[in-house]
Amino acid sequence: MLRTTSSTKKRKILALAVLPAVVLPVLAGCSDPGASAAQPESEAAKNGIVYNTSVDQNRIRSEKDTAAAATVPAAIAKDGKLTVATTAGSIPLSFHATDDKTPIGVEVDIAQLVADKLGLELDLQVTSWENWPLKTQSGDFEAVFSNVGINAARVKLFDFSTYRAAYMGFEAKKSSTYDIKGSDDISGLKISVGSGTNQEKILLAWNQELEAKGKAPATLQYYSSDADTILALSSGRTDLNIAPYPSVTYRENTRDDLKVVGKVNAGWPAETLVAATTLKGNGLAPAITDALNSTIKDGSYGKVLERWGLSEEAIPESKTVTEATFVTPAGTTK
Repeated sequence: MLRTTSSTKKRKILALAVLPAVVLPVLAGCSDPGASAAQPESEAAKNGIVYNTSVDQNRIRSEKDTAAAATVPAAIAKDGKLTVATTAGSIPLSFHATDDKTPIGVEVDIAQLVADKLGLELDLQVTSWENWPLKTQSGDFEAVFSNVGINAARVKLFDFSTYRAAYMGFEAKKSSTYDIKGSDDISGLKISVGSGTNQEKILLAWNQELEAKGKAPATLQYYSSDADTILALSSGRTDLNIAPYPSVTYRENTRDDLKVVGKVNAGWPAETLVAATTLKGNGLAPAITDALNSTIKDGSYGKVLERWGLSEEAIPESKTVTEATFVTPAGTTK
């Protein structure tokens, strides 16, 4: 296990945040903690979902699963809390309510269900995307629910419990004619992207493909918040934005000036899933997996995804993924 006392190893762990991240402050790429303050307390979208962005969430809750709770490691269960990190970066994944301080969203709701199933109090901690790897390594966080995707680098340090499909979406001005299916479709375009995210990894790989073909690569542009990113897109300073699919579809359904123009799996060229992230080998991942499967079985999981308009990202079963069970894409190595 890596020790966080070594500056060299710290840098190594931090570097993981620059590898595939289904991220969130975007999700993880572009966080805007203040953006929610301007949101109404409820917002009806074109897809029929009414998004509750108020502090009063009236969350869907679940009952304790005795069998799952019994598998929680004693060192984690002893304080009666499940300390969970999230990044509060993008609607509807994890973001701040109208009070500009209370974290809400589908990630928070699923974390609450898991804590309920394990018979623990949810201790939710908001952090930045780049900080969760180190703080999970140090034990400050027992689990991360922040649209984290599984990849070969992360399984060397963390274990995972899958709970949602992982896609990235391209969005553009409604008047555009873009149809993004692969690298050829982004040649020469200006694209905003979050640093240290899966979407950045995809674009860098696509640019390599373009350069190998002698075509102009896309120009990547980085912004510090969702607000800045969307302003650049709507004003024409960028041609496209790539972000977690739930976030781009949310904007398509709540704005009149943007639309989704492409979709790609966050694990491109393979596939990946969003997963709860825990310290490698500490025994918590199997308990979370059991808890998630219990929520799938009792229907609370489906209700949470439906509440946030993400039913299409539901999975039929949660699985524990470790370095030993991780399957790498064909032609690559762990």
